[in-house]
Amino acid sequence: MTHGMTDKERQSVVSRATLVAFITIMVFTFAGQFLFKFFGISTNGFRIAGGVIIFKIGFDMLQARYTPMKLKDEEIKTYADDISITPLGIPMLCGPGAIANAIVLMQDAHSIEMKGVLIGMIAFIYLITFFILRASTRLVRVLGETGNNVMMRLMGLILMVIAVECFVSGMKPILIDILKEGVAGLL
Repeated sequence: MTHGMTDKERQSVVSRATLVAFITIMVFTFAGQFLFKFFGISTNGFRIAGGVIIFKIGFDMLQARYTPMKLKDEEIKTYADDISITPLGIPMLCGPGAIANAIVLMQDAHSIEMKGVLIGMIAFIYLITFFILRASTRLVRVLGETGNNVMMRLMGLILMVIAVECFVSGMKPILIDILKEGVAGLL
C-alpha cells in the first residue's frame, strides 16, 4: 500500500495508523458496553457477528487475496494522508473483529486487575504492531513474495480457527436458552 513512498512518508503513515487504531479500540473497549445497552445488543450476538467477520477476513487471507495499488507520483502524498486512517488504521489494524473482541473481553474482565491487564495487552499489541509495520519493508524483502504469501495463509488459518471459537462461544448460550425454553414449554 505504501509502494512508491519515501521511508519518511512510510514511517508517518505507520505512526498515524497505529495511533488511530489504538485510540479507536480504546474508545470501543470502554464505551462498548454502553453502546450494547443503548442499542439493545447482546454480547452473544456480537460474538457471533464478530466470528463471522473474522472468519471472512481469515478466509481472504487464506486465499492470499490482497489488492496491490498503483499510484501516480502526484497521488502518493494525498493517498498517504488517507491510508493512515482508512484502510490501514481502520479497518485493517482496528477492524470489526478486534473491536468485537475488545468489547467482549472487557465485559468478561470482572475485576480492575483483569481490566488493567486487558488494556495493557492491547497497548502492548499495538506497540508490537507499530514496530512490525516500521520493519515491514525489510521483512517483505527477507521473506520474499512466497514467504509473504505463506505467512498470510497461516495467519488466515489461525484467524479462521479463532473465528469459529468466537462463533461457537456466542451460539452456545443462545442454543442452551432455546433448549431450556423448549423443555420448559413441554412441561
